[in-house]
Amino acid sequence: MDYRKKVAAIYLLGFFVDLINMFITSVAFPDIGHGLHASVAQLGWISTAYILGLTIVIPASAWLAAYYGSKTVFVASLLTFLFASVGAGLAPTIEALIAWRCVQGLGGGLLIPLGQSMTYQLYPPAERPGLSSVIMLVGLLAPALSPALGGVIVDSLSWRWIFYLNVPFAALALLLAVCWLRPDPPRAHVPRLDVAGLLAGCVAILLLLLGLTMLGTPGDALAGAGVLALGAVCAWGYVRGALRKSTPLLNLRLASEPLLRISMLMYLLVPGVFMGVSLLAMLYLQGVLGMSASTAGALMLPWAVASFGAIALTGKTYRRVGPKPLFIAGALLQAAGMLMLLRVQAADQLFWLAGAYAVMGFGGGLCSSTAQSTAFLRTPDSQLSQASAVWNINRQLGFCLGVALLSVLLNSLLAAHGMASPDDPTQHARAAQVFHCCFALAAASCVLPLMLCLRIDNRAVLSLFSYPQERKK
Repeated sequence: MDYRKKVAAIYLLGFFVDLINMFITSVAFPDIGHGLHASVAQLGWISTAYILGLTIVIPASAWLAAYYGSKTVFVASLLTFLFASVGAGLAPTIEALIAWRCVQGLGGGLLIPLGQSMTYQLYPPAERPGLSSVIMLVGLLAPALSPALGGVIVDSLSWRWIFYLNVPFAALALLLAVCWLRPDPPRAHVPRLDVAGLLAGCVAILLLLLGLTMLGTPGDALAGAGVLALGAVCAWGYVRGALRKSTPLLNLRLASEPLLRISMLMYLLVPGVFMGVSLLAMLYLQGVLGMSASTAGALMLPWAVASFGAIALTGKTYRRVGPKPLFIAGALLQAAGMLMLLRVQAADQLFWLAGAYAVMGFGGGLCSSTAQSTAFLRTPDSQLSQASAVWNINRQLGFCLGVALLSVLLNSLLAAHGMASPDDPTQHARAAQVFHCCFALAAASCVLPLMLCLRIDNRAVLSLFSYPQERKK
């Protein structure tokens, strides 16, 4: 095997490990809640803490690689991820689990940008589409297989083995990285790290997510509003400072380009919202309807198949129809799939549930693949690395905010109905109404992406392509 294939294999394995860890945990939430006596808000932080760790470390990835070398940082990241996985499995309390998940994120957050950078540098542009297809396949397999596998593990063993499962995969990636990766050549110039910007951004993200969580917790709503406001002030200060600096940690000026900005917002409002709906659906199906974890996890299989179909359709039609119709169709289908969840009243409605997940998968796949295809059309080559960092930060924040906002909504509605927990067996009927209301409001949020689509100049986008004859057919 030549060197570039070895690097690609290590990157894809690290990418697979990171995605499995992100998607496998939701199916174990009901069991974790019972085992560690955790509230819905705390369960939401199991995912949020991991994505928070990812988000914090991604902006510093380029500097770390330049200062210490890509191989050193990649190996250190895998070691951090591996030990944090063991710590999460051994966690005695929900607070300890959340802390270990954040450490996992700090390790896993560097695997994708570093691996992607090392791999793409070795492949010429003409060969990158084939590489992207393999990456896309891995990106679909992990979300499809991990919940189903996680459900089997939870039913057969324990939720703790969800985290132990990471250990052999991370250990294999670590061994291959140590044996195969070559050290970086010494660099004459290492860029200065924007420490103030890094700290300000981390504080802003932490306060915003903490405020959202507290806002939906009974008794903490007023304090949560204050923390949320403080987070908004910090975020405003960070953005203002970044726009004034010549070499900021993140070049936020790139988001002023309309196509990149709209694509980022679409990712926040469609795949991001689905992450929150997926969490609520697992709590509803297992906690209220009594579905087994393995059956609930298997519902991601039709989602993945439909997503693959949507991605293939986007690849074939994007140059002919442009982003606007694909975005509109995707947002409408996402809303339709969420509305289909309102008909779910029993655990045996598997055909209907599979259909709902397939519709959501097709709609979300259309939006996410179209957003990825649109985001960098007008970005200069010299700014692609910075634009990629901004894009990945936005993607992680979308997952964070989707989970946090829908957790807030669920907690608020439960409190309004006088319910402390959604899985109280004496109040299943009322709990079902609360979950259905959450699904309906999530579907209604798809109106916002539709409004964004109206601002896209589809003809101008089509004019950017090199083969105008294709658009005349």
